[in-house]
Amino acid sequence: MNTGKRIKELRLKKGMTQEELAFKTEVSARTIQRIENGEVDPRAYTLQMIAKALDVDYSVLVESESFDSQEDLKIKNNTWCGLLHLSGLLPLIAPTLFIWYRKKEKTLEMSNHFMAALSFQLCILAISLVSLWIYQKVNVLTPLIGGLLAGGLVSIINAISVMNGRAYINPFYKCRDNN
Repeated sequence: MNTGKRIKELRLKKGMTQEELAFKTEVSARTIQRIENGEVDPRAYTLQMIAKALDVDYSVLVESESFDSQEDLKIKNNTWCGLLHLSGLLPLIAPTLFIWYRKKEKTLEMSNHFMAALSFQLCILAISLVSLWIYQKVNVLTPLIGGLLAGGLVSIINAISVMNGRAYINPFYKCRDNN
């Protein structure tokens, strides 16, 4: 199903006219009509405004695969966001950047999860560096091992929570609301 057909289907489910959708999205009714008829491909910003007006996730409009339901799409997005948090098991930033870069256009939530995972990884990295400095000075490895274990445990808990649709733990990053 193409984007225009999805938009029309969702608009009709909400009981909205093209004019009402145009008013809520601040684009012309003619533009909505042309998008729904497949005459034009809307810009990403326009799709975000339409998704917000229709009260659906942005990825519903840009996903190329067809899903049985909104719930299936949410589960898929939660899985990717959970993997983003799981990439924080080690304070390596490359896996987190890779996942975010590949999936950033699929869901609006991905940026929030990316910032949360990245800030947490940077914190674990800072704790590791301080712990290595302590180890060098007093020859005690306990802070490093404790910090890495705690960071790994929180990463696993966050990944499981996000995959199950619950909030993640991160005292260093406050999630921005996408609405």
